[in-house]
Amino acid sequence: MTAPIQSAPPRADTRPSLILLAATSLAVLAGCAVGPDYKRPEVALPAAFKENPGWKVATPNEQAYRGPWWKLFGDPVLDGLEAQLERSNLTIAQAVANYEEARQVARADRTGYLPTIAATGAAQRARAPVPQGGLTASTFTADLGASWEPDFWGRIRRTVESDVEAAQASAADLAVARLSEQALVAEDYIQLRVADDQIRLLENAVEAYRRTVVITQNKYSVGVAARSDVITAQTQLDSTRAQLIGAGVQRAQYEHAIAVLLGKAPADFAIERRPDLAIATPEIPPQMPSSLLERRPDVAAAERQAAAANARVGIQTAAYYPSFSVTGDAGYEGSPLHSLFTTPFRFWTLGAQATDAILDWGQRRDQVLSAKAAYQAAADNYKQTVLAALQQVEDGLSGLRILKTQAKVEQDAVVEAAQAAQIALNEYNAGTVDFTTVVTAQVIELSNREAALAIIQSELLASVELIQATGGGWTAADLPAPGKVVAH
Repeated sequence: MTAPIQSAPPRADTRPSLILLAATSLAVLAGCAVGPDYKRPEVALPAAFKENPGWKVATPNEQAYRGPWWKLFGDPVLDGLEAQLERSNLTIAQAVANYEEARQVARADRTGYLPTIAATGAAQRARAPVPQGGLTASTFTADLGASWEPDFWGRIRRTVESDVEAAQASAADLAVARLSEQALVAEDYIQLRVADDQIRLLENAVEAYRRTVVITQNKYSVGVAARSDVITAQTQLDSTRAQLIGAGVQRAQYEHAIAVLLGKAPADFAIERRPDLAIATPEIPPQMPSSLLERRPDVAAAERQAAAANARVGIQTAAYYPSFSVTGDAGYEGSPLHSLFTTPFRFWTLGAQATDAILDWGQRRDQVLSAKAAYQAAADNYKQTVLAALQQVEDGLSGLRILKTQAKVEQDAVVEAAQAAQIALNEYNAGTVDFTTVVTAQVIELSNREAALAIIQSELLASVELIQATGGGWTAADLPAPGKVVAH
């Protein structure tokens, strides 16, 4: 009995496997990006600030301030000015626009991942010459074309990466601008209030010197004082009145400067005088030097610029590899119009292309080297920015420490000078000293009062500068995430 003939099993169709293999290969290629991956440049940082020997690790309730740092000064008028600044300052508005521009650049380049699709429609009417029949005919075309460049070597990814990091640097620049303008408002306001106190001090001195003029005139009238005493007293009064006028001019200039910072014309802005300075010198929480890497927006901006420069090395490196593109086109062409969109008039094309430079005379090499040099410059700029930040904090800490000691000594001098001036005036009235002693004592008293006020001004300004040097409550966590940069 003959065994039945068995047919061979059907041959498996290998096309799905080939397609899967090709898709996997494309995915692997698309997942790579040439060029160096970014690492933050290393900067050697001290364990603590030299000018803050009592530094200790902060407890939870001593964490660095966040939010509106100017509230540390306890001045409601300053709070109101800072609130207006955010709404109307033109430097901040310009920085906001710059960030939005950088963000839109990142969004635009991100579309490079997707194919480009274009639609075309055309109509043409033409007449053939007589040898060809002398016919007049119309031709209509409607087609849809697409092209796509797979990002095999990561050129687009590196471009988007660079754009996003540049946008983050722009966001940090915005924070720098905001902090700088906030500090300018605070500094101008402090100096305006110091001018108020200077005016009050000079007004009190003018009043005291008027009384001295009366005393010398009365003594001269009864023949117990020389005419020179009256002239000297009047000269002292007039020179102090001139100082008072100058202080008023200075105050007006600070008021005008604040108006411009708030985006207003000086003529439309005014701040009322008040009888005392009433601005508290804040206690600024200590920090570690390493925290500046996260809390200084200018440091963050420099770091993001270095990251963007690193990504541009990858962009130039990708030029060493061939580029691939896939194109397709489909549509209709023919005449007449009413039957254009029918099968006989349909056409389509599909193609792929690979391009690579065989000889470029070292252009790609030079472009990569240029990008590497630009990255090195950006990395060095980041390191220099960190060092400058450390210097500014050390300057602020030493300034406040020294000024605090100086303020105490100067306040003692004010008390002593006031006592000496009063004693000199009493002795002059008693006829035991000449008027020169009185004038000298009064000049010393006014000078010491002005010096004490100048030290208070320096303390307040140093506090603003130290807050600014430590980031003003900003942190790197405030930078927009990459997804937010490119989000609609």
